[in-house]
Amino acid sequence: MYTQNKNFDSWNFLKKKLHKKNKLPYFHEREIWFCHLGVNVGFEQDGQSDQSLRPVIILRKFNSEICIIIPLTKTLKNSIHYFIFSFNGRRSCAILSQMRLIDAKRLKYKTGDIDKVSFLKLKQKLKRLLELE
Repeated sequence: MYTQNKNFDSWNFLKKKLHKKNKLPYFHEREIWFCHLGVNVGFEQDGQSDQSLRPVIILRKFNSEICIIIPLTKTLKNSIHYFIFSFNGRRSCAILSQMRLIDAKRLKYKTGDIDKVSFLKLKQKLKRLLELE
C-alpha cells in the first residue's frame, strides 16, 4: 500500500495565492516550464520543494489562460506511458499518463523548449497511447 506523509495544508496555502494571481505568463506549445503541480493524491505526480514545482512540457495551448501539460521526470522509463528525449544536454522523460489541463497561473518560469522533431515524436506516441475503440 502507498503511504507517504504529504503536506496538503502548505500546498493549499500556496494554491490560494496562485488563484489570486492576476498576471498570466506568456507561453507556447513545445515550451518547458517549471509549474506548480502541487501535492497530489496517491500516485499522481507531485511538484517538488516548498513551491511544489515540477518541469512540464506545454502540449496544447487553448488560450492565454489554460493549456494541457505533461510532467517530466529524470527517471528514464522505456514504456508506452513514457517518452524519453534530450533537453539541455541531458536525458529527460515525459510522463504521458500524467497529462493534464492546468490554468496558466500555475506556470512559474520557462526553462527552454523541446526540439520540433522530439515534440512530433512525443505527440505520435501519445496518440498511440490514447487510441480508443
